[in-house]
Amino acid sequence: MRKFMASWPRWAGYAAAAWSLGYGVLGLFWALGGSGFPFGRTDPDWEPGLSVLGAATPEVAAPLIAVLGALGSVAGLAIARGVRRGRPLLLGFAWVAAAGLTVVVPDNRVLMLVAYAPLLAVFVFTGVPGGQPMAELVPWSRVNLFIVLAGGLLWALAALAYQRRTAGRCVACGRGGHRTARWATPAAARRWGLWAVVVAAAIPAVYDASRFAWAAGIPLGITEEFWRWLDESGLRWAGLFLSLMGLGGAILTLGLVQRWGEVYPRWIWFRAGRPVPPMLAVVPASIVSVIVLSGGLTFWRLRMVHDYAWDMWATWAPSLVWPVWGVALAVATLAYHLRRRGACRSCGRGGPADAHSGPQEARLVEAPEEPQEVRPVNAPGEPQEARPVAVHGEQP
Repeated sequence: MRKFMASWPRWAGYAAAAWSLGYGVLGLFWALGGSGFPFGRTDPDWEPGLSVLGAATPEVAAPLIAVLGALGSVAGLAIARGVRRGRPLLLGFAWVAAAGLTVVVPDNRVLMLVAYAPLLAVFVFTGVPGGQPMAELVPWSRVNLFIVLAGGLLWALAALAYQRRTAGRCVACGRGGHRTARWATPAAARRWGLWAVVVAAAIPAVYDASRFAWAAGIPLGITEEFWRWLDESGLRWAGLFLSLMGLGGAILTLGLVQRWGEVYPRWIWFRAGRPVPPMLAVVPASIVSVIVLSGGLTFWRLRMVHDYAWDMWATWAPSLVWPVWGVALAVATLAYHLRRRGACRSCGRGGPADAHSGPQEARLVEAPEEPQEVRPVNAPGEPQEARPVAVHGEQP
């Protein structure tokens, strides 16, 4: 499994093409009158501003999905095979697809389900309190958002691999033949990554503080009437659970600049002292960053549509800064990756030897070839033999 994941540059394009083909077939099914169209008014969660596709209809959106799916399958195959003709168009299509499917189309329901995932796992075995069916908590329209997110992540991997491959860089690490940019060195990444970690850990604190206050009986940022409803329905404990999840996420975010984020601490006794695999932090943090960014954009759409009252600010205002949280977490994750990536197993760049020889090798590649001067070197009276002798004091 580890070997398969390490070979992602080889299969990412094919996986993106397969996903596009499959979702395009779904679009064709919906266009032909099939049931289950997950957008627009057919979405059981529909409300103004929740989704960018809130006004979508099967008659218009479904055929478009089918066409885009077909185009995506063709583009994905071309990207997987490294086709260079039309590179700007292919690369633009791939990155637009990645951004649209990870950030634009999903909404805050993805973040909600991720946060409640531990409880949902328990409900599978115990049942939902109050007898509510699981299908109402996780309807098809919400499952579809995760499918869309997965497609966006595949397109992001495909775009990254194709961009590196066609630029002559290592597809595994992205390094090229030139020196590492100063901002991407481990020392620089530690400096700017620290500020990103501080922002990414501090922003959810306001949200967590309000939920902790509710659980303690303090109606912070809400009306007394609303707090009584939370108390009677038991939802204030659900808010406490979310705040605990947020606190745990903030602690893990701090690990991106802490020693225990690189080496397992003693309290993890079965791995104590061993290096933390970088991808164990990079992969989930990257995914969470786009989920948080998408969720924050959702609250901005809802705020523009609904006239939220300021006496209920704790229910919506903290979420408006979540886009900054998502970007800060992405930047902090990038800094962690740059600090910990080390030497590449595919190209060998990034090791100690490369750090010393890199600039010299770059000069050898970029410097024009020195002209050589032909001089006679034999003793007087002997036949003259021409040999090339290097100039500028170099040894022949």
